[in-house]
Order: sequence, then C-alpha cells, then structure tokens
Amino acid sequence: MELQLWRQILQPYALAVDELIVKMNHMKNEFEYAGEYSPIESVHGRVKKISSILEKAQRKQIELDDVENQLDDIAGVRIICRFVEDIDKVVELIRQRSDMTIVQEKDYIRGPKKSGYRSYHLIVKYTVQSLEGPKELNVEIQVRTLAMNFWATVEHSLQYKYKGNMPAHVKDKLLSSAEAIVTLDDEMSVVRKEILDAQNYYQHKTMVVSNILSNIENLYKVANKKEVLKIQDEFIAVYKEDNIKKIEHFGKELDIVAESYRAQRIV
Repeated sequence: MELQLWRQILQPYALAVDELIVKMNHMKNEFEYAGEYSPIESVHGRVKKISSILEKAQRKQIELDDVENQLDDIAGVRIICRFVEDIDKVVELIRQRSDMTIVQEKDYIRGPKKSGYRSYHLIVKYTVQSLEGPKELNVEIQVRTLAMNFWATVEHSLQYKYKGNMPAHVKDKLLSSAEAIVTLDDEMSVVRKEILDAQNYYQHKTMVVSNILSNIENLYKVANKKEVLKIQDEFIAVYKEDNIKKIEHFGKELDIVAESYRAQRIV
C-alpha cells in the first residue's frame, strides 16, 4: 500500500483524536469553572505511526486490508488522573456521553498485567465528519494516574529497546517498581482529602485575587488615579497578611466600588 494512501486512511483517526482531546479538556474545564475538583488532570492523544501499524499487523498476522477492522488502537487518547479514585469517576463520565459508545472495557487496575502494567482501557465507537461523509471509528481511551503513566512510559521505552526480549533482571526491576507505584497511589489516596483541600484553597484564593486585580485594572480607566493607587496599596497590604477572609472581604468591598462606577457610566 502506498504511503500517501496510508496517510489518507489515517486522517479521520487524527480528526477523532483532536476532537476527543478538545471534548475531554472541555469536561475538565467545566469542573473548574463550576469551582469543583476535576478528576481529569490532563489529556493526550496520538495516532499510531504507520511503521507501528505494520509491525503490529505482521505480529498478529492481520491482512493489511483488514487492519482498520482488527486494530482498535490506531487512534488513542490518554486521560491522566491524580488519584486512583478519579479513574472510576472519569470512566463513568465517558459512559454517560451520547457522542460515543463503549464497545469494550479492560480493567488493568484491579487486574494488572503480569508485567505490573496498570491502567483502565476503553474501546469506543466515535463518528467523525469527513469530506466523504460520516465515518465511525474505534478509539482506545486509556485512563490512569500520574504514577501509572510514568511507569507505563518507562516500560514502553524498554520494550521498544529490547524488542520483546527484555532481560529477566530488567523485568524484575520493572515489577518491583510497579509495586512501588501501587504503594505510592495508595499513600496518595490516604492523604487525598488534605491534598484536595489545599488545592481548592489555592484555586479559590487565585480566583478571588484575579477578580480584585481585574476590578483595579478597570478602575484605572474610569476613576481618579490617586484613588485607584490608594485602593491598590490597601490590597497589597491585605494580600501580605495572607488571610483569605480579609482578602474576600476586600474583594466584596471593591465589587461595590466598581459597580458604583459602572452605574455612573450608564447614567
């Protein structure tokens, strides 16, 4: 098969990956806009390289004309979570979507591979709109924690280096590190509430401060400069105290001032 034809075949898969990355990131942003914790930390995607497709087809004895029907991971999306508990939440969110249909699930979290690999895999049917009309594709979605992803990336690199003939001592080291990853994820789960509280505090403080700075910036356009400089100095003094209650109070008072200037401009 000619290279140009392969690129033409893979184009819809690239579109599917791009669209799903946008949609998953939008889901992440929706949580953040609502002031809620997002179970999605980051989203990545890729279309399998032609060389990798040919290699896998040869290994599995798949005819090239049947590759699209036999390979489910030509298009891949990876969703990274902070905690193990987030994985089930993300999977449930995907189940609830109407723009894709889950056709297969593999839970390598509760049943890891012999190598120590852990992740949650879903194969979904997803439709893209191409120049030739709608095309339904299989897309593999992997959901894993940051720690699992680090281990899987290392393991993938070693598999590539040794081409499936990894030395026993390297396998043992990988298995040992996989067990350490499990321990790390478990420990993170224990302190999950404390971590989330700290992150929520930081996000809330950032939002309040951002609103205050925006108001001060807008006041420069409509208010007396000396008055705005005074407000700015007062804010810096409050901010240095690092007391969220005082910062919130300052923000509410500034909202009233800013609103009065907006009302004057309307009049």
